[in-house]
Amino acid sequence: MPEFPLKLAVATKDNISINEHFGHAKQFSVYSVSETGCELLETREVANYCLGQHADESAMPGILETIKDCYAVFVARIGDGPTAKVHAIGVRAVSEYAYAAVEESLLNYAKRTAAGEEIG
Repeated sequence: MPEFPLKLAVATKDNISINEHFGHAKQFSVYSVSETGCELLETREVANYCLGQHADESAMPGILETIKDCYAVFVARIGDGPTAKVHAIGVRAVSEYAYAAVEESLLNYAKRTAAGEEIG
């Protein structure tokens, strides 16, 4: 069982919805989330690694370093390769809430996680 509050990273263009593909993200909004509340802690800048038809793999270590202290990263989409890399550093990749409202999604995730449900 994880310790609350959870630190959760969100790939978002507007801090309203989870609307950014992991590889296109230029920043991650980091939230502290309990079963009853959600607070934006900071926004962390990253170099995106998805450049259309190819990837800039040199950007991936920096992205992983940026989110490694988070319990999970919320994204609109994420490929299998990046998912494996995120999981390898102990972070869950969550795309189940794609295009949904950030705070509502994070609170729902916290409640489900507290109930013992495995998501991402």
